[in-house]
Amino acid sequence: MRKIHILGIAGTFMGGVAALARELGHQVEGSDQAVYPPMSTQLERLGIALSQGYLADNIGRDCDDIVIGNALSRGNAAVEAVLDQGRRYTSGAQWLAENVLPGRDTLAVAGTHGKTTTTTILAYLLQAAGRAPGFLIGGVAEDFGVSARIGQGRAFVVEADEYDTAFFDKRSKFVHYRPRVAILNNLEYDHADIFPDVAAIQRQFHHLVRTLPGTGRLIVNGEDARLAEVLAMGCWTPVERFGFDPALEWSARLVEQDGSAFAVRHRGVEMATVAWPLLGRHNVLNGLAALAAAHAVGVDVAAVAPALARFQSVKRRMEVIGSARGVTLYDDFAHHPTAIRTTLEGLRARVGDARIVVAMEPRSNSMRSGAHAGALAPSLDAADAVVFLARPELPWNAAPVIAAVRGEAQAVADSGALLACLERWVGAGDHVVFMSNGGFDNAPRRLLVALQAD
Repeated sequence: MRKIHILGIAGTFMGGVAALARELGHQVEGSDQAVYPPMSTQLERLGIALSQGYLADNIGRDCDDIVIGNALSRGNAAVEAVLDQGRRYTSGAQWLAENVLPGRDTLAVAGTHGKTTTTTILAYLLQAAGRAPGFLIGGVAEDFGVSARIGQGRAFVVEADEYDTAFFDKRSKFVHYRPRVAILNNLEYDHADIFPDVAAIQRQFHHLVRTLPGTGRLIVNGEDARLAEVLAMGCWTPVERFGFDPALEWSARLVEQDGSAFAVRHRGVEMATVAWPLLGRHNVLNGLAALAAAHAVGVDVAAVAPALARFQSVKRRMEVIGSARGVTLYDDFAHHPTAIRTTLEGLRARVGDARIVVAMEPRSNSMRSGAHAGALAPSLDAADAVVFLARPELPWNAAPVIAAVRGEAQAVADSGALLACLERWVGAGDHVVFMSNGGFDNAPRRLLVALQAD
């Protein structure tokens, strides 16, 4: 047993690493500066000691290993202390590759959007097939109650992120995993803080493609032109493509237009019908990719597809947190215009003419930089009203975005003003969607409490 300190432990990936290390019998502690549910709840439940802030004194002198998250950079007090003291350190992705993945059949899920949901669906399908998989998901899976576990079977499912590994390793995290099966869900420009353009992201995806063996399988969105360009750089692994086009190896036929039911075809033969709680064409593609990946490791798709009727998905993926005064509140992680658009279109298909109100926080690095500002207003077209949290430190002018929103829209400077605006706007029958990849000052639950009090 070793004692491990994890810097950035409350992040969705690093929190999963902490859970795996604890399950392997190691003593785990950690520190972070932004702590909020659901990861803080998981760490507390696991009994993992958590220190607030990146201070050198928070790292125990008796720690054998220090695992450093990619949110930390040179100049951080804890990082500088680790380097000055000559401490042993590694990245979360490298720790996973060295301590969990050897001897396993790794299934990796990559893509700009849908990684967390697709990873969870794939792990759920393998569980339904009796495979007892291990997994590391970038969120807490409702069906498992945790974001990561070692598992008893050979299969290990990992959310394969293209973001860089650490301040000392600028490769994408996914190049560490060496999967036998990989899903390439989609590819768009994101992470403007580390990638100058789409071509730079495509190069990283091709690095992942290079690591798959000839006996493995690539499950690729057949309707994504940028992924086709990645494969054109060179591919040495059998490829199966998925999408809505019936000419693809795997295709979906919508049974319900909101995506809550779809038929699964493999090479033109209808194999199963999925009826599940999820909404939207994007989730149909997520489910189709997961079914194709499960099939690649020998799972009978027709046998496991009915289990998706009970699938509960992931916290903060259109998670219904409650209803009050006839208003339904959702907490959602969407923070890229494409994800925002597809999520809201799925909800619109479900609720018909009911009013949809969006509370939006531009918090991701790309959002804060303004890289997606031009696409933001059109992504909100399915909403009737939008309140936009434009904090004073936001470095770009939100006014043009607000002016371009199709429905009613307003920008506010803090979460208190945002909640006051929502309380004035919402009424019985409305659906309120909070969209942020951060804690959003706990605004969704604060609004629920306020509506319940009224």
